[in-house]
Amino acid sequence: MLIPKHCIHFVDANATKMPRMEDILNLPVQDPLCTEFSAAHINWVRLEGGRQGGDDIALIPFARVDDFVKGESFNPECPASFRIESRRKRPEGSIAKPRVDGYLEYTLYWCSYGPEDYRDSDSGVGEGMSSKPASGKGSRPGRRHMMRGCLCHFTIKRLYTRPLLALIIYNQKRHVDKSGAPCHGLLDRDAVGTRAMYAPRISDELRQKVMSLLYVGISLDKIIQHHTEEMQKQGGPQNRDGFLTRNDVRNMERTIRNSSHELHENDEHSVKMWVQRHQKHVFYFQDNSASEPFVLGIQTDWQLQQMLRYGNNSLISFHSGFGLKKLKYPVCSLLVFNSSQNAIPVAWIITSSFVGKSIHKWIVLLSERLRTKDPRWRPNAILLDDPSLQFSIIREAFQCRVLLCVWHVCRTLIKKLIKKCCNFEVQREMFMHLGWILYCTKCGPNAMDSVEEFIQIFVDQCAFMDYFKNHWQTRIDMWIDAIKSFPVTTPESHAAIESYHLTLKSMLLKEDCGNFWLRVDWLIHALTTKFHSLYWLDQYSLETGYFENVSDNSFSPNAWNHALHIPDVDVMLDEQNLHIAKVLSQTDRSLVYTVWNLGSDFSLCDCSWSRLGNLCKHVIKVANFCRHRQVAKPSLTAQVYKQNLLTLLQNPPDDPLVLDHTVLHVARLQQDIKALEDLSNSGLLQPISLDLSSQMAENPMLFQQSSDWPILKID
Repeated sequence: MLIPKHCIHFVDANATKMPRMEDILNLPVQDPLCTEFSAAHINWVRLEGGRQGGDDIALIPFARVDDFVKGESFNPECPASFRIESRRKRPEGSIAKPRVDGYLEYTLYWCSYGPEDYRDSDSGVGEGMSSKPASGKGSRPGRRHMMRGCLCHFTIKRLYTRPLLALIIYNQKRHVDKSGAPCHGLLDRDAVGTRAMYAPRISDELRQKVMSLLYVGISLDKIIQHHTEEMQKQGGPQNRDGFLTRNDVRNMERTIRNSSHELHENDEHSVKMWVQRHQKHVFYFQDNSASEPFVLGIQTDWQLQQMLRYGNNSLISFHSGFGLKKLKYPVCSLLVFNSSQNAIPVAWIITSSFVGKSIHKWIVLLSERLRTKDPRWRPNAILLDDPSLQFSIIREAFQCRVLLCVWHVCRTLIKKLIKKCCNFEVQREMFMHLGWILYCTKCGPNAMDSVEEFIQIFVDQCAFMDYFKNHWQTRIDMWIDAIKSFPVTTPESHAAIESYHLTLKSMLLKEDCGNFWLRVDWLIHALTTKFHSLYWLDQYSLETGYFENVSDNSFSPNAWNHALHIPDVDVMLDEQNLHIAKVLSQTDRSLVYTVWNLGSDFSLCDCSWSRLGNLCKHVIKVANFCRHRQVAKPSLTAQVYKQNLLTLLQNPPDDPLVLDHTVLHVARLQQDIKALEDLSNSGLLQPISLDLSSQMAENPMLFQQSSDWPILKID
């Protein structure tokens, strides 16, 4: 709303006048710390001369407009939804001399209970129609039953001269009709006992819940039954969500049934249409051009909440390059880990180029989006699965340390070994040699000498060596340098990442989806509908206990969680060779599995799951068992990392984040060593033989002489 300059002056709460329009930009920018905020959290300034006799104005960051709109909807006395009544946009550079309150974007929000009033009119034509603004959208016949003449509305302007700021002009704060009386909510006597006491529509949270349940195949009857049970526990409806009906669910079911990924025959046009319709879920978009690659960053409201919740003071992991060979454009996922140590995707980046080339364009925007919601938000570490990514940009954006995740390398190498080498014992030997190379235990001054030695030792494995020379020989030194420079993550995060990878693969790379792999709109639709719903349901089941069976059947096994259910008594070490362990099967007590190369990311097991190239629960259990009992050497990862910490301490780096991390962990290492010395001196650190004797008595079959106990020496 533009007001003549001669009519404007400003009055704050103490009646201090501000006579110039230019003083708008001198107002403080208010950014409440709460995730969602309302008019009650803001200090308003009165702007005289508006249509209602005066408007209240305030400045907020434009990125927080949605938080304000959502916060206003939860007014305890008058719950409401605010719809967009009108919207206008201007391109940058379209005005030579913009007004101080000139806008790039202008949006008018109006309470959904107005402005028309159909309470006393069946025809829809009455006195209430006079309150409708000229910019309205007709009679809105689909919402006639809720129109009660509410005049509450406000305007948001994205300022032309300062695009990062939004000017809120609150034209009418009170939810009243033209007579000035409350027309809905708790203060309206005529609304008592009706839906008009509450918001006119179900909340976004309930809509997300119902849509997710429908996407994963929960029937309408079960959804209504579940909702009824919840209402009974609450003692009846407490808001509009309590009035969820079968018709509400049918409407959402119809929406899903009629939706399609193909919004346009042309894939590029279809993607642009999706971006236009889902702007709230897009934090970065760059269309493909001759000079710039295609980049699309997706993060739903629910994903943003999970990233704020589980990413703060915790880990965030990259899972990059998925679908590189089959999909038109690969997917990079950002993951957090919930209380059950399962991975949750909190953002997807789809790009036509290598993700590292465009990372500087979207990583800063994503971190700013999070800190806009919570200025105190900060992750503990970022896990990167590709050493060619720009570590410095990521570290600067998130202001935290960087760890290296080698899960992708280990998985790729073992799967290729299984495919190209038929002898299991040779697979084990080659896998361990590759581990020695990567972790520099046999590299010396020149890592490539060890690579050449590896090629000569296993020269008869022609199929794998051809693959290794073509894909790894030229870039394995990059991984070796990265492992020397960065700490490496643990099997706990590897298990969660692998589970996510397998679930993503089962959803997107099924053969019956092959016809859609070359369409980006299909990929976007698949990620944001059913795949997104699976993770919503898993988290909902974890928090409430509902639909646990459906959730468990949708995901690949997380080896870490399964390893927690294996008792220590079922793990046996060979006193004569601590590089081998045996684990008793939990389902068939007559089976015993053997784990080789303990305490390494390159451990192997002879169980069926490991033989497919996956990280199995037996490997993780043995690694945890050895670490807790102090009966095996530290892993190669830990050895390399500790040595590098000491080296960094002797030669302090310029980066303060790296230096702080180094000092902190060296201090912890000294404390751990001192604690172990104290335990040893006091006699509390028991030798392994005592544990072996007690376990041998409980599980004698684990120590039966067998010919399948090969002796593998590690230098």
